[in-house]
Amino acid sequence: MRVSWLAVILLGVPMGLAACATAPAPKAPSHAARPLPSPAPPAPAPPSAPVSSPVDEAPSAAAAEFPPPVQVSIIEEPAPEPEEEEELPTYDVPIILNSSVESHIDYFNVRIRDKFELWLSRSGRYLPLMKEIFKKNDLPEDLVFVSLIESGFNPYAYSRARAVGPWQFMKGTGLKYGLRINEWIDERRDPVKSTIAAANYLKDLYAMFNSWPLALASYNAGEGRVGRAMAKSKAGDFWDLRSTRYLRPETRNYVPKFMAATIIAKNPEKYGFNLNYHEPLQYDEVVIDRPTDLRLIAKTAGVTYEEVKELNPELKQSVTPLGYDDYRLKLPVGAKAAFEERFAQIPEWEKTVWLKHVVRRGETLASIARKFGTTVATLRDINHLKRSSVRIGATILVPTGNRAATVEESAPTAVTNAALTIDEPLAREAKPLRYRVKRGDTLWNISKRFNTTVDQIRKWNGLGTTTTIRAGRRLILYVNAEQS
Repeated sequence: MRVSWLAVILLGVPMGLAACATAPAPKAPSHAARPLPSPAPPAPAPPSAPVSSPVDEAPSAAAAEFPPPVQVSIIEEPAPEPEEEEELPTYDVPIILNSSVESHIDYFNVRIRDKFELWLSRSGRYLPLMKEIFKKNDLPEDLVFVSLIESGFNPYAYSRARAVGPWQFMKGTGLKYGLRINEWIDERRDPVKSTIAAANYLKDLYAMFNSWPLALASYNAGEGRVGRAMAKSKAGDFWDLRSTRYLRPETRNYVPKFMAATIIAKNPEKYGFNLNYHEPLQYDEVVIDRPTDLRLIAKTAGVTYEEVKELNPELKQSVTPLGYDDYRLKLPVGAKAAFEERFAQIPEWEKTVWLKHVVRRGETLASIARKFGTTVATLRDINHLKRSSVRIGATILVPTGNRAATVEESAPTAVTNAALTIDEPLAREAKPLRYRVKRGDTLWNISKRFNTTVDQIRKWNGLGTTTTIRAGRRLILYVNAEQS
């Protein structure tokens, strides 16, 4: 009887297993496919076969009919890698985001978006050199964005208040910080010289207020006005001062405007600006020791006049300035060697620039000659003067030479012409000749007599296209030695 019960028990085991095998597989829980923070533990081992009697028995028919269930491996989906956090820009001057700054961000980003995009694109030309200058002066490099809100990095910017250049210097401040400003040159427009001046000015402002927001407000309004406003208001910082009535609206908004422009400029993609930055400014420098026509320089260097003008925005005339023994002119990269080689071969007379000078009270031919590095005899001969006295208001032609002239403020002197012909071969044997016009002479027959052109005679003597010549007038001609 005991044996039959054991047989029933043994037979019951595979029957139970078969019942489990025919039942539908359980569904995986709904959260099983979600990524888990750590790997799942290994699947448990299948249950051991039931222990039978020590005597080996053949498997029963029921066991052979129902094979053991298939083991299924469940592999977890790997958790996705965490997204990289957006790298936020850093600032080396105090930047805050308040309602005023946000309002100016909206102004740049919406109201003047096209103009601001142009400013940002233009910054690529000047930011590298400006940042390098500020770095050498131990200044925060983010201060270069003062030029962004002052001028949009435009060297030719000119305000209604007569501030000039990328840093918008007033004349008095520019002169104070070493910029030369006269009718020949305005170094407020030079991106290098004006940036050096701006760096020195900002250092002085910070030394006065020990605060960049107050220094920036002073850059806009002047240190005297901000200093008086601080004294009257007893304010502790710029933001306290901003809430008082002692600053003009323009100055109250200047610091938030700077902060807004800096925020956008350092992360333009965030605000949807797809910028095509201008190429960084690069150039070679050559030393010019006398006033020289830029067209002559361009032709000698093998570049265009427009390229020379673009690289030297400080030049107000079409010549290098008077008053410089060694003016450093910028040329396109690679043009320096060709210029220096060819320029050295040009005769001195061909480099001469002629000026129209209006005689002022107290001037004599002697003082004018000293001023421009020439002689009284030369002035009398060129201008057909019989005496050494000249009347006030008269216009006379003055040649410039190697000696630096004394440049006075607002001197009413203007360029009239320069010898520009450097046709190959260079006229090494040519020399100046003073020719007195005879009765019946014309520019055409004079040009034929001296193997030149009417246009050249006009250029050499500052003659307009409709100017006629009369008997007795003296002309300057440049001719070969054998013709003289």
